[in-house]
Amino acid sequence: MVSDRMDAPLPFATDLAPVSREDWLKLVDGVLKGAPYDKRLITRTAEGLALDALPPRKAEAQPVAGRGAGLPWIVSARVDQPQPDAANAQALEDLDGGASGLTLVFASSPSAHGFGLPDGTRLEQVLDGVMPDLIETRLESGAFKGREDALAFAELLDVRQLDPAGLSVSFGLDPLADMAAMGSAPMPWPMLSHRVAETASILKARGFSGPLLRADGAVHHAAGATDAQELAAVLSAAVAYLRALEAGGFTLEEAASRIDVALTADVNQIATMAKFRAVRLLWGAVLRESGLKPTALKVHATTAWRSLTCRDPYVNLLRATVATFAAGVGGADSITVLPFTQALGLPDSSARRLARNTQLILLEESQLHRVADPAAGAGAVEAHTDGLAAAAWDLFRTLEGKGGLAETLEQGWWQSQITEARDRRAKDLASRKEPLTGTSEFPILVQTMPEVLAPAPARESAATDTALAPHRLAEPFEALRDAAEAAGTPQVFLATLGPIAAFTDRASFAKTVFEAGGLSVTVPDGFASLDDLVASFAVSGTPLACIASSDELYANDAAATATALKAAGASAVWIAGRGGDQEAAWRAAGVDGFVYAGCDVLAALQDAHRRLGLAA
Repeated sequence: MVSDRMDAPLPFATDLAPVSREDWLKLVDGVLKGAPYDKRLITRTAEGLALDALPPRKAEAQPVAGRGAGLPWIVSARVDQPQPDAANAQALEDLDGGASGLTLVFASSPSAHGFGLPDGTRLEQVLDGVMPDLIETRLESGAFKGREDALAFAELLDVRQLDPAGLSVSFGLDPLADMAAMGSAPMPWPMLSHRVAETASILKARGFSGPLLRADGAVHHAAGATDAQELAAVLSAAVAYLRALEAGGFTLEEAASRIDVALTADVNQIATMAKFRAVRLLWGAVLRESGLKPTALKVHATTAWRSLTCRDPYVNLLRATVATFAAGVGGADSITVLPFTQALGLPDSSARRLARNTQLILLEESQLHRVADPAAGAGAVEAHTDGLAAAAWDLFRTLEGKGGLAETLEQGWWQSQITEARDRRAKDLASRKEPLTGTSEFPILVQTMPEVLAPAPARESAATDTALAPHRLAEPFEALRDAAEAAGTPQVFLATLGPIAAFTDRASFAKTVFEAGGLSVTVPDGFASLDDLVASFAVSGTPLACIASSDELYANDAAATATALKAAGASAVWIAGRGGDQEAAWRAAGVDGFVYAGCDVLAALQDAHRRLGLAA
């Protein structure tokens, strides 16, 4: 029997009083207990933005016009197999498995990372059985071979008698990215811009109606650029291409429609959402300044190369999911997910399937594409979007004031800006302020690694000092892990003092620190006496030791323990914790260093490796 109370108002829905931001701040004050709000709840980004953890809603916000409302993004799979027949099998498997587009990555591309289709390869074999009229096709070339690869693709379509006007193709001509990746150009920019406009005119004459030139931020991001720097570089390149196409005979309106952009989707969800929203605001500003009405901009996303790790690579699946989610709700028109083993080598079928399914689950099961710009009005996203757009616009104006992206690349100024940003981030990585799960935090020393079709080749040295070379964030820690494993995984003896309750926290901390450098650490149950501790160290076979306990026990026993360990043959002794007022006395007793939250973990590990005679 249906209750007669079913029609009554729901009390939990009707009796709730409105909650203001001030109400929330009162609760926050209770938690902070007098600590300054701006020290605890204001985050500062690499661009210098101050982001409030509890920002007010932006009530007047309007959705940022991006991908068509309710439309899914294109699931674009990389085709990067060097052998044409294997590349063909790869493409067909991806399309059969749910991909709705292909990104043809040529070996010359900065994003090929040691693999890729040979430039000049016969695309008939690579695309045998593929129907370009039913999918979106993107080309990624490099080393100024974009013209060669674009015309080869156009020839294939001509042979197949396909109507170019009805195809969804992004040719990706991007000579400024080539210049950034190589550090030089085969000719001055005025001549190069004329040549790329000439290539665009040839493709236009053949009947292609889609994007011909691309402003891609991947080479800048992989080299260490901040989000604002990536946006500014993309915007400056796009403006340079607008000028080139206009000089080549395109109307300004048509030139704008012949340019697309590509951005990197990284692991910071809100920052990535903000970046993909900001690029559309920035492009709209460029068009308005050019006297044009804002029109749709096609934006592609690729998950971040620099955030991939070789160690505990399964965490890359989580990184890719966050990045894909952020790019998707941020309005990306198409997305390429790097397989989770990309840093290890050429991904196999299983890794590629997981890359596809990361997107398909978000689309088909989570239905993320159904709502246009769902973050509109959310205070955190709006504040980040506005701040990032303003920072990128200021930097873009600086670039233009110095002559544009080509000129600043030739001068080396732009490279210096990215190097400074990379160096600042390196300090945060070294201190684990920016942690890398599975690498600098929570490392797993013994793990079965996934298979790849071919191991990643050694990275070639940059052709010039001015080339923007790609770097993964985990590389310094991975180098230490490789060196330690080659030496048989040396260990660090953990000298715990007192009962388990006194040393567990710091012992666990020290374990994760040293294991991030590939040095094995076993946490003991404790020692009955100092003699017992020293005897255990003597049979451990390692010259490295770390003392772990509470501040109270350190005050009484740290100096004697360090002296005893040194007398027993320890070449280096650390204390898990800060030295504080006792640092000088403890160093005099034999302590060589301190490991604690916020310390330079990388420097401590490199010191440990040097003492072991390991070459990282």
